[in-house]
Amino acid sequence: MNYSGYLFAYFKGEGVPDGEQIYFALSEGNDPLNWKELNGGKPVITSEMGEKGLRDPFVIRSPEGGKFYLIATDLKIYGDGNWDRAQRQGSRSIMVWESDDLVNWSKQRMVEVAPKEAGNAWAPEAFYDGAAGEFVVFWASKIYADHNHTRNTYQKMMYSRTRDFHQFTEPQVYMDYGYSVVDTTMIADEGKVYRFTKDERDPSSAAPHGKMVFQEVGSSAFDPGFGMVQEGVGGIRGVEGPTVFKSNTEEKWYLFVDSYGGRGYVPFETADLATGQWTLSAGYALPRSPRHGTVIPITQTEYDAISAKYSIRR
Repeated sequence: MNYSGYLFAYFKGEGVPDGEQIYFALSEGNDPLNWKELNGGKPVITSEMGEKGLRDPFVIRSPEGGKFYLIATDLKIYGDGNWDRAQRQGSRSIMVWESDDLVNWSKQRMVEVAPKEAGNAWAPEAFYDGAAGEFVVFWASKIYADHNHTRNTYQKMMYSRTRDFHQFTEPQVYMDYGYSVVDTTMIADEGKVYRFTKDERDPSSAAPHGKMVFQEVGSSAFDPGFGMVQEGVGGIRGVEGPTVFKSNTEEKWYLFVDSYGGRGYVPFETADLATGQWTLSAGYALPRSPRHGTVIPITQTEYDAISAKYSIRR
């Protein structure tokens, strides 16, 4: 498939009333470092269900036809600010939309994916398992031992399988590191799967790469022997929400990490995924205050349809 640009889906944070909704931006052609905000910089999709907030939007193209799925965290922190509540008694559902063209989206669906023992379901993403012909949806949950979720625990990566984003299998543990990890994202290349995850621990001598992203590699999404490639990717602390994608025009990959202290996304790049060595990109102009989201490549037809929808002239 020939690609002519990129679509960026993101949220803006809990600091403003409409920051926890879904925003879109369109790249300047095939340049993933320069972007045009869509819809006048206002949300493209606003939640009408659950906590009425949307965070961490993830978009995936179906390999079995011209369909896209958009999923997001059901969470509203603005006006609440209670992160402990959000992890003990937060939503166990994710929000789902479908589209044939990235312009017209279906009605919002709320799907409960996390078990009753979970206190939250954060940052859902999906990875297509070609061998099984289905999607693997994964997210972070704190799993509690007691019914009231009063004891302390940590974030594990959970997963469920689906073919249509309507019916999901019973959730299972995907990654349990004995400490909190969140925001896993994956990309396949040359028979390998590269996995990026945030280490949620506070920085210390025992966790020198806490609040940083680490990179692993395996032979498949369910390889039991994933190996560490690089901890503290990019050498930048206080980051989360990694999104990784390949250049449309050259042998290069980009990794955007969300610097949640107010900076927003920061782009890194590499010519070799296997090394785990990422260089800060130069001369970039990202949308205003982008937070944890997704960048996906799009075709010329898709690019033109999005441009027409939002009256963007090339």
